[in-house]
Amino acid sequence: MLLSLAEKILSSGFRPDVIVGMSRGGWPPARVMSDLLEVPRVANVSAEFYLGVAKTRGDSPVITQQVSVRVEDKDVLVMDDVTDTGKSLQIVKKHILEQGGRLVKTATIYHKPWSVTVPDYYEKETESWIVFPWELKETVRCLVENCKKEGLPMEKVGRKLIESGVNATLVERFVKDVLKEKV
Repeated sequence: MLLSLAEKILSSGFRPDVIVGMSRGGWPPARVMSDLLEVPRVANVSAEFYLGVAKTRGDSPVITQQVSVRVEDKDVLVMDDVTDTGKSLQIVKKHILEQGGRLVKTATIYHKPWSVTVPDYYEKETESWIVFPWELKETVRCLVENCKKEGLPMEKVGRKLIESGVNATLVERFVKDVLKEKV
């Protein structure tokens, strides 16, 4: 998918000076895109949803880590794995422009149709829940917590993941790891 996305970017004529991966899901695709587009300069930025102290979900994200390199007078590709609400991508693009980015384009692997932001480049639109390889243990952890809250049997935790094609050995290992953490 990333190869196809890189081809879209190249065929558009856009040649970024730097690729900025949005923390955390944008890091793996940003690194791959760096290779595919032959752009060795990769940076980081982080936007998170905060309400205040000890409250981690809100309606609007805030920049929690500014872009890690100077982007002044640079053409920048901001990379994330998915646009869900689109608000993080929106605020990161604004941040890069405020830091002096000359031209800022955005790219994601997946795009959700209800997102407030449509990336300049994306590979596939979907309404489905996506589990990326780099977030599998985190996903299992969330599923375990949900099963505990709802009083569901732990056998249900990995079933859907395995049915959707995720490696059963990995799922079982992560379920065991997460259950040990909670003891």
